[in-house]
Amino acid sequence: MQGKLKAKSFVSLTGGFFLLFALSIIHLTQGQADYSVSDLLSGVWTEGRIQDIVVSLRLPRLAVGILAGGALAVSGAVLQTLTNNPLASPGTLGINAGAFFFVVLSTIFFPGFVGGFPFATALLGAVISSLLVIGLSGKQMDPVRVALTGMIISLLFASMTGTMQLLFENETNGLFLWGSGTLVQLNWGGVQFAAPVIFVTFAVVLLLAKPMDILSLGEDIASSLGQNVRLVKLAAWGMAIVLAATTVSVVGPIGFIGLMAPHIVRMMGIRGHLQILIHSFLWGSVMLIGADVLGRLIQPGQEVPAGAMTALIGGPWLLYLAWKTARSMKRGERQMGGTTKPIRLKMLVPILIAAIIGVTTLALSFNGSAWNFDWLSPVVWEFRVPRVLTAFIVGVMLAITGVILQGVLRNPLADASVLGVTSMGGAGAMLLLVVFPAIPPAFLPLGATLGASLALGIILLTAWKNNFQPMLVALMGIAISAFGSAATQILVVKAKLAVASALVWLSGSTYAKGWDDVQFALILFALFIWPAVYITRSLDTLTFGDDVAAGLGLNIRSTRVWALVVGVAISTAAVSIVGTIGFIGLVAPHIARRLVGFRHLPLMLSSGLIGGLLLVTADFIGRTLIAPNDIPSGLIVALIGTPYLLYLLKKMK
Repeated sequence: MQGKLKAKSFVSLTGGFFLLFALSIIHLTQGQADYSVSDLLSGVWTEGRIQDIVVSLRLPRLAVGILAGGALAVSGAVLQTLTNNPLASPGTLGINAGAFFFVVLSTIFFPGFVGGFPFATALLGAVISSLLVIGLSGKQMDPVRVALTGMIISLLFASMTGTMQLLFENETNGLFLWGSGTLVQLNWGGVQFAAPVIFVTFAVVLLLAKPMDILSLGEDIASSLGQNVRLVKLAAWGMAIVLAATTVSVVGPIGFIGLMAPHIVRMMGIRGHLQILIHSFLWGSVMLIGADVLGRLIQPGQEVPAGAMTALIGGPWLLYLAWKTARSMKRGERQMGGTTKPIRLKMLVPILIAAIIGVTTLALSFNGSAWNFDWLSPVVWEFRVPRVLTAFIVGVMLAITGVILQGVLRNPLADASVLGVTSMGGAGAMLLLVVFPAIPPAFLPLGATLGASLALGIILLTAWKNNFQPMLVALMGIAISAFGSAATQILVVKAKLAVASALVWLSGSTYAKGWDDVQFALILFALFIWPAVYITRSLDTLTFGDDVAAGLGLNIRSTRVWALVVGVAISTAAVSIVGTIGFIGLVAPHIARRLVGFRHLPLMLSSGLIGGLLLVTADFIGRTLIAPNDIPSGLIVALIGTPYLLYLLKKMK
């Protein structure tokens, strides 16, 4: 047995080093300065153009890629042990997103400080996001809960980062590409900083290998063997966070390396944390350098973010891990919550309508600097009225989507964003712009529909045999969402779109909506509202659990398929009108459920009104806060809804 493990270890190390060497040679020949491998091997030893390019630009890029890939892989391996979660990594737990947000924040408000101490700000963000995930996931560290919590934390920091980039476009203009994860280095400064930190931290992690072997047996067993479990976990968390923060401060947030590399190592038969950590470092480096090589092969002479390439490769891998993880877990019948003393609709609806009228009146009458109560004037009637009406209709549609998806998945954190529909819809629209750059904006909904349909197709294909197990569908959605975001990043770079315009579309905006958009939104709403109302009785039956629902004669699989189709269709319609707006479908149903209970027909009505109210309010705030400039409604919604969502995560058991 020991001989087999040594043989597997030898094969893994030898193969990894050989592959890393081959990829490194290719990596050093790529770039705008064109030369062959033979030119590299002959010219790098003598002074001249090739040596200057290699030593000053390409070798630092290669070195930082090796360091960053190894650090992320080791961080992922440690986090997977600490959380007992195969889906854990710096990317999926929101650590990278938190670190990047704080770097952006410091770049804007403390440019002198971040220039000298980017690691300190990245470390602060990584620590805060880690504490949020640990605090909100609970002591059980349920894999699905941890994954969803990490995703929501990532969405929170990504929304705040997008807001900062739009408000301070000049200050953050150079951070868009870096924010997608890039290995570009203009000198050896990044390597000189990262190398000692990563090597020292890696050495400490290796010293923790044996304690982590004991910890993996279970905390009770580890304590009975005399281990100080709290100290070991604290030290391991600290080292994992330092490794992630170091990479973010040098190359930006790069995901999936920390997820994939440890799994690949374990699949090779490597056992024991000492060996897993060493092999993970090597294969993490191989994967990141390979992704960078592949990105420059796809788009020669143009910088494709390495982080986007790793997500494109890692998205399918996460799909596989999600499928494997969900199949190994018991079907959850999570209670959706709801008040025991619901408010009657005849009391609640007038209150909501009055609030909507009040906010709408404010939105139509105030432009951020002056009041205008003449709503028939050309400025108000042609620009402001259709914008407000579009926001309300789309808000209603997004809230209804959330009600349907939360009901069918039995998951109070379900939403079109969690399923990847929003992300893939945005990617589809961007793909249409890249393939047909002269296409009118009116055709963007076609691309969004194709992208969202692809997301739905993947979910239907992978979850069909498992009777659409809610855990499986939710985890699949996380993977699809990551893949769609990565594809969008690459398409934005490839299309050479202006950063601000790209961010506006990706953030979701009701800017410049006219009467044509109102008509289109009304047609789509009228088309989908009836099937949405029709399935409410089936969703009510599902609240009692699959066994009871089946006993009452409900076809569980058919119900889930049609509910998913209807929910995704409504979400796609919303994305096609205003872009990728999230959080409405998460927050509105929660608020409504605490007012009217869990019955889906009154829940859908009240959620729709609350969703419309939220988006109209967000649109008004975004339009007037820094008038005459606009903040996309999607970012305002995220900033309003996330605190409430985090509160719900803490309260949920």
